[in-house]
Amino acid sequence: MVRIRIPGPRRRVAGAALVAAALLAATGCGAADMTQQTSPFANAEGAKTVNLSVQSWVGAQANVAVAQYLLEHELDYRVDTVQVDEIPAWDALSQGRVDAIMEDWGHPEQEQRYIEDKKTIARGGDLGVTGHIGWFVPKYFADQHPDVTDWKNLNKYADQLRTAESGGKGQLLDGSPSYITNDKALVKNLNLDYQVVFSGSEAAQITQIKQFAKQKKPFLTYWYEPQWLFNQVPMVEVKLPKYTDACAEKGTEDPESIDCAYPTTPLQKFLNADFAKKGGKAATFLKKFRWTKEHQNEVSEMIAADKMSPQDAAERWVKENPDVWKAWMP
Repeated sequence: MVRIRIPGPRRRVAGAALVAAALLAATGCGAADMTQQTSPFANAEGAKTVNLSVQSWVGAQANVAVAQYLLEHELDYRVDTVQVDEIPAWDALSQGRVDAIMEDWGHPEQEQRYIEDKKTIARGGDLGVTGHIGWFVPKYFADQHPDVTDWKNLNKYADQLRTAESGGKGQLLDGSPSYITNDKALVKNLNLDYQVVFSGSEAAQITQIKQFAKQKKPFLTYWYEPQWLFNQVPMVEVKLPKYTDACAEKGTEDPESIDCAYPTTPLQKFLNADFAKKGGKAATFLKKFRWTKEHQNEVSEMIAADKMSPQDAAERWVKENPDVWKAWMP
């Protein structure tokens, strides 16, 4: 995510091993070679096939699952989905290999290149969800130690947050090492006695957080909203130094200098420019697709926690929320 250009606010750029096997199985698609997966119908005028990019985190999967279900069952399109990392997704979108990205956390450089300069990508509007990254502790720990929610007091609790993986320091739990985050810079620049420890993926990080919570152990973790896990493990954000545009600008030039919080960002949709003009009802529908954090979390939790397939989760949500999605219809 999130990004008035801090170098990587939730820039969850995913590597090939980003998602645990369980989530990959749930999506029904694996990491894709975009040079091999171009739809023969991509961007063809009057086409009844739509290609949607799927990012690895479950919230993005929820967006696509609901969009796919409605495109197929209400508008009579065939939908192909391709899992592709965040930055390559912009290249694929520009080239017409995918028609839409449903959830983007802010890539100013890509927006300048493809929207303003090349004009091969068009804005698809707000998703309706606001994204935010931060550091969080479990509510049960914050209730016992209210001052832990101020970064200035974190060193006081480093011993309690130490793990076997953190090398004698407190542990700051992160997800995949391929996520571009500010955490190492923040630990260094704020003089915190902590070590960033990567769990390996969003799914592995969730597993670790749930294990800590089950044992009522304290933890400090990089995390983000929207995320269904808050429904099961209530967490409280640790206040970092206030985000400012000046801090972001400094971080753009020198990512290792970042010393402020992550920004809050309205998540956006983007369409291939030709598809935006010629994609008919599908393009209109995707532009109008707009829901809340609570809606996304409902579907995400069904997929990740209840182990429903994305298709089944989408079907249940659609049947229970006609008053929401009917407003998206062209």
